[in-house]
Amino acid sequence: MESLQQRVLNAIYSDGKETTRGDTFDKYITILIVLNVFAIVLESYPEIENPYHIYFLYFEYFSVAVFSIEYILRVWTAPLLYTDLTPFKARMKFVTSALGIIDLLAVLPFYLPFIFTIDLRFIRVLRLLRLLRVMKLSRHSESLRTIRRVLKNSKAELGVTVFVVFILLIVSSSLMYYIEHDAQPEAFQNIGQGFWWAVATLTTVGYGDIYPVTGLGKFISGLIALLGIGLVALPTGIISSAFMTEIENKKKVEKQCTFDHTIMTTRYCPHCGEKL
Repeated sequence: MESLQQRVLNAIYSDGKETTRGDTFDKYITILIVLNVFAIVLESYPEIENPYHIYFLYFEYFSVAVFSIEYILRVWTAPLLYTDLTPFKARMKFVTSALGIIDLLAVLPFYLPFIFTIDLRFIRVLRLLRLLRVMKLSRHSESLRTIRRVLKNSKAELGVTVFVVFILLIVSSSLMYYIEHDAQPEAFQNIGQGFWWAVATLTTVGYGDIYPVTGLGKFISGLIALLGIGLVALPTGIISSAFMTEIENKKKVEKQCTFDHTIMTTRYCPHCGEKL
């Protein structure tokens, strides 16, 4: 017979099957999280918040109660998740984990005002991060691993590109400062403001709040903009190429795995490791 702690664990953790109690619990928590985000947005409208303030307050009390109970239950059942640790260490591992910290931040803004007078309601937006648990990232784990492999395989090329772009930003901002400072000292007061202009120009955004007015400045600005089209786009090309290579490698592995399973005695593919 299952213990109470085990039954609670099964109720709040999903095993990926839609018929389990844990999956149903995740769905209700997801709905509550989304409603909280909508409530935060609606509270920013005085014409909505003022007449319905009491209802927002009651909903906040209800949400905090649910999230607090959930957090306590997850801490309580942590020893069943980390069976190789002592109960205290298992609970501390959950509390200090990324999801444990997010769970704590979901309720902490409600309790902190009782100690501090600072308004920390904006931290409630972090409840949205709790969707990382209930959106079943395990279903997309292969995609996440692919992205990680792509970034890892192309980190050297990306590092060189980022370094070159940074050098170009420094040179461009310094050059433009010395060219434009006398003509418009209010716009190019220092190299830092020139750096902002260089970022907006190299990324071809061009906000227009800072721009050159001298002939030489406009000429240099045009050259820098043309350089930005090529250099700033390099990381995109590098990552795209790495993705294509990764996809091609994956297709080759899958093609090697297309054989008659009826003549195989092993349970796992020797190439990709997938279960047959």
